[in-house]
Amino acid sequence: MTVTETTHAHPAAPPPGDGAKNRSPEYRLAQNALRGLRHDLFEDAFAYRPLPRRRTDGPFVRRLPGRLRSSAEHLPHALVGAVALLTLCAGALGGGLPGGDVLALLAGLLCAFPVLATLVRPVGAFWLSLAVTPVVAVLNGSGGEWPWMPGAFVCHLTVLIVVALRTRPRTAAWMWVLTAAYAFLSDIVLGGSYYYTNSGPMMVTSAFALLVVSLRHVRHTAQQEVTAQQTVTAHERSRRTLLEERTTIARELHDVVAHHMSVVAIQAEAAPYRVENPPPELERAFATIRENAVAALTELRRVLGVVRAEDYEAPDAPQPTLADLDSLLANVRDTGLDVEKAVTGAVRELPPGVELSAYRIVQEALSNSLRHAPGASARVEIGYVLGGLGLRVVNGPAPAPNLVKPSPGAGHGVTGMRERVTMLNGEMTAGPTDDGGYEVAVFLPVASVNEGEA
Repeated sequence: MTVTETTHAHPAAPPPGDGAKNRSPEYRLAQNALRGLRHDLFEDAFAYRPLPRRRTDGPFVRRLPGRLRSSAEHLPHALVGAVALLTLCAGALGGGLPGGDVLALLAGLLCAFPVLATLVRPVGAFWLSLAVTPVVAVLNGSGGEWPWMPGAFVCHLTVLIVVALRTRPRTAAWMWVLTAAYAFLSDIVLGGSYYYTNSGPMMVTSAFALLVVSLRHVRHTAQQEVTAQQTVTAHERSRRTLLEERTTIARELHDVVAHHMSVVAIQAEAAPYRVENPPPELERAFATIRENAVAALTELRRVLGVVRAEDYEAPDAPQPTLADLDSLLANVRDTGLDVEKAVTGAVRELPPGVELSAYRIVQEALSNSLRHAPGASARVEIGYVLGGLGLRVVNGPAPAPNLVKPSPGAGHGVTGMRERVTMLNGEMTAGPTDDGGYEVAVFLPVASVNEGEA
């Protein structure tokens, strides 16, 4: 007879931590709430946290004289001190203590001490206020109000408000809950020997005060978030504008350079046919030039082509130069801007990038004049000097009786001009003039032929 043993497999015990994951949402909510209570009111409850000074950059305080403005830094401390003095008087005079002046003074000091403690140990002041309340009630003897005597009432309400202002809404909620628990237990245990219980007024008054403080916290936090978001948005807008201007410049230069590289490749291919019986070395040299030009053009399109948007279309006409400036000025005059041009120095052909950037700078400066000073006059000065090209575009102030209102700009035009000048290692200044107009002065360096050969 064979005995067969049957083993039953027991499920393995869950690994540590799985039990917490399988808890109900209510359990996790209660656990998080108790963790918040411990963190807000028990951990480092009597830590030293001095009340900071008031800021003096507010809209009202900064208008005060120097001595008053410096004194305004201590305004919160003075208010707390004044309330502490009021609490001392309420505790000493409001209870009608049978022990005479000594017990009255002691009760007043006990009520004022938690209020003063909010200046340095806010959370500890809350616990002191709860501890002082029954002591003041015992000193007062039987009869009267319970559980908060007049001084203790003012003390605890002040402590709740100050601590709520210095902490956060969750701490204010926990302080109110603990105050309600204390009031409930006091009414049940010792409330029968007193004529009147003021737990209801305390809870209603403190709830309203803490609600107002919490709403102030929420509003202040929302304002900080909005300010931070506006700062980030402005930074991102500026960064996006900068990238857009660089993209536009890269597109234009891509078209200019690609055109010239194409001309080099075509001329290198056609050059051997212009010479009768060219030597083989010359043919190989031109072939090498053409191959390098085509390779450079391919790489240029591959690298700079990524800056083109999907809907970007290459212009049919060549990129403008300073030779096209007269037609630009004619179009500007048609829009109502009285503009004149002055050229000094020997006019000469400049590198395509300099010609294009100079044209775009003048174009943007005149656009700004039309936008910000409609009806004004402008002057464009172009100076061909030995080391480069000087530009100056200045407009006068808009006439006073002007039916056309200036349109606000986002500063993109100045950003684009600075990008072009920086790309060419030039210098630029832009700002208002003494007569109320605006001036843009640019210098674009251009190496001379001798410098380039050297």
